[in-house]
Amino acid sequence: MIDVRAITTRALASGALRHPAVQVAAFCLLPLVLLLVDLMAGQDVRLGPLMVAGPTFAAIFCTPVCVLVVLAVAFPCAVTAAAANQQMDTANFPVQLITLSLISAASVAASAVRVRGERRLAASRWVAEVTQRVLLHPLPARAGPFGVASLYLAADEEAAVGGDLYALTRSGHTTRVLIGDVQGKGLASLEIVGCVLNGFRWTARHDIPLLETAGEIEAAFRQEVREQSAGTGPRDGPAGRFTAESFVTAVVVELADDGRMRLVNLGHPPPLLLHRGTVTALGPTVPTPPLGLGDLNADGPVVDTAAMPPGSTLLLYTDGVTEARDGAGAFYPLAERVRHWTEKEPEALLSTLHADLRRYSGARLEDDVAMVALRRPGVVGPGER
Repeated sequence: MIDVRAITTRALASGALRHPAVQVAAFCLLPLVLLLVDLMAGQDVRLGPLMVAGPTFAAIFCTPVCVLVVLAVAFPCAVTAAAANQQMDTANFPVQLITLSLISAASVAASAVRVRGERRLAASRWVAEVTQRVLLHPLPARAGPFGVASLYLAADEEAAVGGDLYALTRSGHTTRVLIGDVQGKGLASLEIVGCVLNGFRWTARHDIPLLETAGEIEAAFRQEVREQSAGTGPRDGPAGRFTAESFVTAVVVELADDGRMRLVNLGHPPPLLLHRGTVTALGPTVPTPPLGLGDLNADGPVVDTAAMPPGSTLLLYTDGVTEARDGAGAFYPLAERVRHWTEKEPEALLSTLHADLRRYSGARLEDDVAMVALRRPGVVGPGER
C-alpha cells in the first residue's frame, strides 16, 4: 500500500514542491481533476464554476506567467464542463466565463504585486546582510593561540541585522574582544553599532590601554548621540529614537597569550569561563553603568582580572540568549546548559547552543542574539602557564 503521507512529507522536506514547474503542474492538475469528477458525476453535479480555484491559488505561489499557464488549462476545462452539462446555451454560461476571466485577471495582478514585493524584500535583505558584514567584520578562526567562533541572530529576521555587536583585534601577544548590545534593535540601531565598533577598533590601532578604551568609546558614543539628536527631531525617523538616555551595554576583554585576562564590564551580562565541566561567571567586582550613562559613575570603569587555564573556553554573549523564554515563560538557563559542552571547540559549541536555544524558545527570538567563543588550547607551549 502506498503511504501518501510519507511521500508528501519527503517531498516537502526535499523542497520538491517549491519548484515552480511542480507548482504549475499541481495547479494545472486541479481543474483537470475537477473536470474528470464533473464528467463522471453526470449533469446533477456541476463543478465548472470551481475551475477558477486553479489560477486563484496559483497567484499565491507562482509568477504571473505561471498563473496564465494555469488559466490556459482552467478555461478549456470550464468550457468542456459546461458543454457536458448542456449549459452552453444558457444565460448563466457567459456570466460564468466573465467571472472566470475577471477573477483570473485579478489573480495575475495579485501575483505580479506579490512577486514585486518579494523582489524588494530580497533586495532589502541583501543590503542588510552586506551592511552586517561591513559593520561586523567576520572574526578569524584563530587569534594567536586561541580558537575563535562567533554567532549572530537578528530578532528582526526580515532585516537580518540588529543592535548586537562584536569585534576582535590582535596586537602583539594580546587579543582584545568586544561584545555589546545597543538599546533597541533592528535597522534603527545600526548607526550606534557602527559608532561603538569604530571606537573600539580605533583604540586597538592606537594601542590605547584597556581602562582608557572604555572612555574613548564612551566619548565617541556620546558624540554620535549628540549629532543624531541635533540632526533629527524625536519623531523624525529611526535616528531620532536615540536620545541622551540611549546606552550600550558592553564587555571588553583583553586576553594575553599565556591566559591572563583583564575585563571591563559596562552593564553587560558576565562572560562565562567553561573548564572541565564547570562554568564560572566572570562578573564585575564593581558594577559599572553602560556606555552613554558613564556620568552616573564618578569613579569610572574598573578593570577586573582572571585566568584562562589551558583547555578552557571563554563565552561572551548578549542578553538575547539568557532572556529567551520557553512556552511557559521560563528564561533560557545558559550556565546550566553549557556545563555539558565545556569540552567542545568554539564552532561546535556555538552550533550546539544555537540549536538548543531554537528548540527551547520554539524558534522564536524576542531579542537579537550575539555570541563569541574563544578557546585556549589544552597543550601549552614552553613559557606559558
